[in-house]
Amino acid sequence: MATKEQLRAFITAQPFLPFVIRMTGGRVFTIAHPENAACDPKGRALVILDRAGIHQAEMLLVEVMEPADTTPSGNGP
Repeated sequence: MATKEQLRAFITAQPFLPFVIRMTGGRVFTIAHPENAACDPKGRALVILDRAGIHQAEMLLVEVMEPADTTPSGNGP
């Protein structure tokens, strides 16, 4: 289970780096901007905004938060 402190650390990182939220049910959300994810002050509810809309979930259902893989794809050196 992830905590509100972990989420806030990702959101307030300077410079901000995209990160991934993996849910216990298998859903994965990439947070590209700090304003695209938030939790309530008690750390129980999570809100994610992406191109598909607004998603609400319990923080208890967050399996892991980790930096997004931002390495360029392709056949570089």
